[in-house]
Amino acid sequence: MLTLLAPAKNVETAQAAIQAGADAVYIGASAFGARQAAGNSLEDITRLVQYARPYGVQVLVTLNTLLRPDEVQPAVRMAWQLYEAGVDALIIQDMQLLRHRLPPIRLHASTQCDNRTPEQVVRLQRLGFHRAVLARELSVEEIRAIRQVTLQDNPNHPIELEAFVHGALCVCYSGRCYMSEQLKNRSANRGECAQMCRMAYDLLDRHGNELQDSSGHPIHQQYLLSLKDLDRSAYLNELIDAGITTFKIEGRLKNSDYVTNVVAYYRQKLDAIIRDRAADSLLEPSSAVSRYTYSFTPDPERTFHRSQTDYFLHGRTPEMASWQSPKSTGQPIGTFLRTDGKWLIMRLLPDVELHTGDGIGFGNDGFMVNGVEGNRVLPNRPVRLRAGEPLTRNFDKAFTDSLHAERHIPVRIALSETAEGFRLRFEARPFVSQPAIVAEQDFAYIHQTADNPSLARDNQQRQLAKLGGTPYVCSDVSLPEAASFIPVSVLNDWRRQVVEKLMNTPIRDANFLGSDISTSPSSSSSPSLSPSSSSSSLDTIISSQQEPNAPLMTCRYCILFEMGHCRKTNPLRNEPRFLRLANGTQVELHFDCQRCEMQILKVVALHSIH
Repeated sequence: MLTLLAPAKNVETAQAAIQAGADAVYIGASAFGARQAAGNSLEDITRLVQYARPYGVQVLVTLNTLLRPDEVQPAVRMAWQLYEAGVDALIIQDMQLLRHRLPPIRLHASTQCDNRTPEQVVRLQRLGFHRAVLARELSVEEIRAIRQVTLQDNPNHPIELEAFVHGALCVCYSGRCYMSEQLKNRSANRGECAQMCRMAYDLLDRHGNELQDSSGHPIHQQYLLSLKDLDRSAYLNELIDAGITTFKIEGRLKNSDYVTNVVAYYRQKLDAIIRDRAADSLLEPSSAVSRYTYSFTPDPERTFHRSQTDYFLHGRTPEMASWQSPKSTGQPIGTFLRTDGKWLIMRLLPDVELHTGDGIGFGNDGFMVNGVEGNRVLPNRPVRLRAGEPLTRNFDKAFTDSLHAERHIPVRIALSETAEGFRLRFEARPFVSQPAIVAEQDFAYIHQTADNPSLARDNQQRQLAKLGGTPYVCSDVSLPEAASFIPVSVLNDWRRQVVEKLMNTPIRDANFLGSDISTSPSSSSSPSLSPSSSSSSLDTIISSQQEPNAPLMTCRYCILFEMGHCRKTNPLRNEPRFLRLANGTQVELHFDCQRCEMQILKVVALHSIH
């Protein structure tokens, strides 16, 4: 089963994701989620579960912050409340939760658990986790190695592997970033990240001198830790072959426009793979096979977009970061030519048409468009541009206004005669590998031959196929051979009753998503393969989450490599290196070339680097 997992800031965004084609959505509860600005009440999550059920869409809830001792019991209570609301799985980081009585619900190990080695993922498997959300930094070969080791450890029920495929990237290994907490007193592990990686820095040598880039310019107040956005849409087949079954889109702070566009884009990609690999019976969506209607052509460049990188999927590559701006770069549209009074004259790329309300970016700045006359644009404020300046559109109003997606599950409808009246039957086949689901009901009604059989049959077919406002679309209507007269009001009432019954029919059996190895209600801790291995695995992970004196950041990304100055081939002098914020705060860099990692070790005083 393949799962396209979409982010949800709130219920409305989650509904947009479902309509665009998500197989599952992940959303934050009112507390303990790693995005404080994206919390949702239990009532809202319950409403989302009810909305998602007819489509077979899973609702996952993030409980993935590190907890203070006084928060553990409230988090456990919330886990039970979410389970009772019908949530499908909890995404957790703090392993202290496993020492408490949790509900019988699927547990997914957050990427905040730093899931980047086979040993770590096997530990999670032995603790009974259903899924591990892998570190973003892993290559295809590393993912494949993790899958092979987990299969060897438990060939019958290996842990599921989830990988990020799209969205913003953290420069630090997830769960190992302490810079926000150190400098801003806002813990990234408690949902309060101050986004230190999106800030501007100077790059200094050990004497406090600003280093120069390849053009000889000082590296001054550039966004040295700001990575481009992840885009692995071209490599989904490789990820499937390596063992990934869930494809995660980042963005729990993004709006519905972004989610609709990106989910639709990946839905089409995955559906094409499923069609091309039809002989592989294991490849089908984990939610209901549906018909999608899009009023737009999905294009990730036309909503929030920082350019793209596949980020270590095929090894270390240059230009992973965007040093000029941490903002949405959007879609290239042309260059600036000159000014004409208050108007800006542009050289637009072919097929680019600007509209009032568009957002135009240049460098780390931008403006909104107040008027358009061909290639003449009226900005909403005075701006200074140089001739030849590259321009991008980081908000496309016409495209955004066009974003609309609808999802429907095909159903076959059959009306037949019974001795006492009629039987109406709705049949859907939401999963290729599962039996059809059926809702039917008998209605007592007199058999009365229609005066105009052809008109009666047309009327019955038209009324029974009216499924607007429901998750369904009619694919076929079967009617009795002998046409009977049935009033429209009666047909409509029968249809509403059977549709309601279909919506309340379980769309899949309990084992459809794999065996349930989660915590039983009567147990006091998570299950394991053996008590000794469980205790050892849990203690090891908890110990790693409480690591004292850790670096402020540990990154696979390397500023030196990004500059073309990899120390393995280009030894440097005047080390160590330092980053300096605009307020003068400085942190020390360390390059572990044996592990191919960059670390931010500590905050240093101004005088100590001279």
